[in-house]
Amino acid sequence: MSGDGPRLVARRQRLGPAFDLLATYRPGPGFFIEREGLGVASVGVARGIGATGGPGRMSRLADAVRGTLGAVTCDGDGPAPVAVGAIPFDEQAPAMLVVPERATMRASVGETWQVDVVVEGLPHIDEPRERWAGRTLPFGPFEDVQPVPRPDAYAAGVERIRQEIAAGLARKVVLARTLLVRADRELDPKQLLWRLRAVDPDCYSFAAPTFTERGGELLRSGTLVGASPELLISRRGRRVRAEPLAGSAPRFGDPAQDRASAESLQTSVKDREEHAAVADYVAEALWPLCERLDFPSEPGLLGTANVWHLSTPFAGRLKSPEGSVLDLLSALHPTPAVCGTPTTTARLLIQELEPFDRGCYAGPVGWIDANGDGDWAIALRCAELAGGVARLYAGAGIVADSVPEAELDETERKFRAFLDSLRWG
Repeated sequence: MSGDGPRLVARRQRLGPAFDLLATYRPGPGFFIEREGLGVASVGVARGIGATGGPGRMSRLADAVRGTLGAVTCDGDGPAPVAVGAIPFDEQAPAMLVVPERATMRASVGETWQVDVVVEGLPHIDEPRERWAGRTLPFGPFEDVQPVPRPDAYAAGVERIRQEIAAGLARKVVLARTLLVRADRELDPKQLLWRLRAVDPDCYSFAAPTFTERGGELLRSGTLVGASPELLISRRGRRVRAEPLAGSAPRFGDPAQDRASAESLQTSVKDREEHAAVADYVAEALWPLCERLDFPSEPGLLGTANVWHLSTPFAGRLKSPEGSVLDLLSALHPTPAVCGTPTTTARLLIQELEPFDRGCYAGPVGWIDANGDGDWAIALRCAELAGGVARLYAGAGIVADSVPEAELDETERKFRAFLDSLRWG
């Protein structure tokens, strides 16, 4: 898993300001991430960049990315070449990013660029841009849906975690479950992306190839598609941003009921404790790296189409321009928003109580450029698609005051919302 190989060259071209990034995304090895019109869409693979699993995985990946992107020869003006992908939640799993053959990027309103990267001496790809629109009607409901674990087993897992917390062994643990959906057709990542983006334009809509290790090689196994509300980390030079979320409540069509749900969330002792565990962790991780770090003392509200979240936005200035956004990921991942605290205890309980591999669920998904800048969300509200099969993921943060039935209901609500969007796929 090396980024070594023939020399790469990049050609950059400015596109129209209203260009639709989703039109350029191609499922398979392609990648997509977008929030409020800004992001990256890609076609093909110019170079793979891998890092073996185990302690220091993110640092090894950062070094490999730095070496590969730093060696790309660029012509003219424009944005730096990027590497993109989703990183597995478990540090023991290998990680793979790719340098796309073609990346369409918009980092600010009105600035859309196409960056082609090829092996020196070879022609640049000639892929026509398409006019594209999503489905106008959904397919029917799915009939073959299998929960893993079953609801009663998940509720028992929540109770087990509550006992560990009562014994003083943990403060918070995030417990996930899955739904295995078998469709009567091949599921289309691009159509699902279109629907997710339409339903929740304020979230990070994303699609990334996933990989399985076999015989020492990483082979593509599927496509992770989702719409995440949570920014893990963003870096632009010495400026950094993060917006951890934890604590949630349902949204309602009736304005008065919706407002009451939001107000109840803001005063919930259970949800504020769940959120404080995350905000405290992010502050402790970023403070040593920043000469300034600003964040509110009280969480605010962030609303998606179906859920209210407690949110704490962080904005800071790094002490040093050295390093990259992947080095910041190394300091942050996994946050208590997706794992728990203490981290080691939470990891062990997750391994014991979740009868499945999280894969890239709850891991970082995003992009990094040759300058070390980039945006990385947490892969939440997502499913891994492989042919006609989808594995949906949803989790809940368990703290001392958690009620097993309520945590189970939270995951059910997340599944129902995603299943509705999956019918467009």
